[in-house]
Amino acid sequence: MLEGTRVTGIATDKVREAMQRAGVDYSIELLPWKRAYLAAQQRPDACVYSTSRTPERENLFKWVGPTAVAEWVMMARADSKLTLRSLEDARGLRIGTYNGDARDAYLRARGFRVDAANEDLANAGKLLLDRIDLWAASLRTGTTILSRYGYDKKIVPLLVFNRIELYLACNPGVPDAVVGRLNAAFEAMARDGTARRIERSYENWGGPIRQP
Repeated sequence: MLEGTRVTGIATDKVREAMQRAGVDYSIELLPWKRAYLAAQQRPDACVYSTSRTPERENLFKWVGPTAVAEWVMMARADSKLTLRSLEDARGLRIGTYNGDARDAYLRARGFRVDAANEDLANAGKLLLDRIDLWAASLRTGTTILSRYGYDKKIVPLLVFNRIELYLACNPGVPDAVVGRLNAAFEAMARDGTARRIERSYENWGGPIRQP
């Protein structure tokens, strides 16, 4: 996310710290997900985060991290009568996704009815306008969006349907030595408490799951 002109967030702060510890020259640019993901595949010096490490992506990148563990949730309007005990309960419902991201691919591969948006924020508006029934989001990112734009009383998480590690995914052209130094930096940050301190600095991002 942007604070003024500076890109911020838990993953960004961890990536910056790792880059500095590893002695890597870098710049961070905020792009739409699909464009950023494509850039990391095409540019030999590029990486993209935070990227779900799925079997389909394993051989496309060199992996650094993890930067976080993501909880994927189904969000609904607070006044909705929907209850979800499992992901199967969402079958047949209109599910808003972020075009090209891992949740979108995950649900499509399993035959769910998805309606992709080019910006994840758009799914909150689509949900409130009853254009979709559910929004498949990252719990942390989704609740941050809701809080920032004043939707946190109008949209609530219903179900955690997957947990997955997120990484900095680097083009295969990034030297192994650089990837090794970055992974060593992430390991050191976990040992010395830096990673946890960064996470604690972003408080109140999560929210309780409404029970059926």
